[in-house]
Amino acid sequence: MDFEESDHIKEIRRTVRAVCARYDDTYWYRSDSEHRFPWEFYQAMAEGGWIGIAIPEAYGGGGGGVLEASVVLQEVAESGAAMNGASAIHLSIFGMHPVVLHGSEELKQRYLPRVASGELHIAFGVTEPDAGTETTAIRTSAVRDGDTYRVRGRKVWTSKALEADKVLLLVRTTPAERCTRRTEGLTLLLADLKHPAVTISPIAKAGRNAVASCETVYDDLPVSVGDRVGEEGRGLQYLFDGLNAERVLIAVEAIGTGRVALRRAARYATTRVVHGSPIGSNQGVAFPLAAAYSRLEAAEMVARRAAWLLDQGLPAGADANMAKYLSAEAGFEAADAAMQTHGGYGFAEEYQIARFWREARLMKIAPLPQELALAHIAQHVLGLPRTY
Repeated sequence: MDFEESDHIKEIRRTVRAVCARYDDTYWYRSDSEHRFPWEFYQAMAEGGWIGIAIPEAYGGGGGGVLEASVVLQEVAESGAAMNGASAIHLSIFGMHPVVLHGSEELKQRYLPRVASGELHIAFGVTEPDAGTETTAIRTSAVRDGDTYRVRGRKVWTSKALEADKVLLLVRTTPAERCTRRTEGLTLLLADLKHPAVTISPIAKAGRNAVASCETVYDDLPVSVGDRVGEEGRGLQYLFDGLNAERVLIAVEAIGTGRVALRRAARYATTRVVHGSPIGSNQGVAFPLAAAYSRLEAAEMVARRAAWLLDQGLPAGADANMAKYLSAEAGFEAADAAMQTHGGYGFAEEYQIARFWREARLMKIAPLPQELALAHIAQHVLGLPRTY
């Protein structure tokens, strides 16, 4: 078993770090506080080819796998960009995975090169107000009329909807009551967002405000049958093909966010002198930081294994869910330890710790709550009865 990183991965780290170094705390604080999308950062990452890192070379991408994508996103988060930076490019990196695997050749040729170049922005529309994690309960419908679908319904938590040109939209094309199983009758469409039939409303939220999360309402939105991903009625299966990869990417973003918070805390504990000595010389300060570091390291090992399994085409459901669970816990615990180390200054926006703390907390909820990751492990690894 070889734990040495290849020169290829080391070069990705070095180059992404160089790009991220151009954007300091002030840039990210202002982007977050002003609710402003980080366009300059996004364009720099696109120019470096990092947006298309996981898109096949035949369509203008880098041809990398989940491992390469995970290294890029972890470096972004760890640079201090945290989730504001990672979320700005996350959906473009992983969101088109169902199109790569199941889209027609014409669909791939039409859209993938533009996504890889950073020209075409993609959002992801699955969650609904009354169908949270119960994806089979979605009500947004698409009725076919010749070569066009008419989409009606409402989605929530559609990140990047204000900037995106297209949304990978999960819709019900066959009513659930007419399906043998509730997992049937769902279809993936690559729909327009910048259309008069779409109303987009940002949701006020606690953090990660450089990238808006929105409610999107579709009122007879026309979508060409040519913009359907794969076969009608198989959209949920296509969606599941990308979910394990997304969990790994969320895991490394949590790790990166935890690491930058921990690094800032260690620096502060070394320089902050109370009663004649640095506060880091007290075990009550040092040990929580050391424990947080250890948890981050362990979580990263699981995330790297999950990425390797996915890239090898091997079953990775358990590892992806464990990676997401462990990394979200470790990332937030590190940010919380950093907050405690800074004391009152942790609440001061000047030190950035409050921003990291808010953003690290998000990964315990999204893209799935910790409880569902544990439910998967309980059922599919331990063989326990289904809990929901």
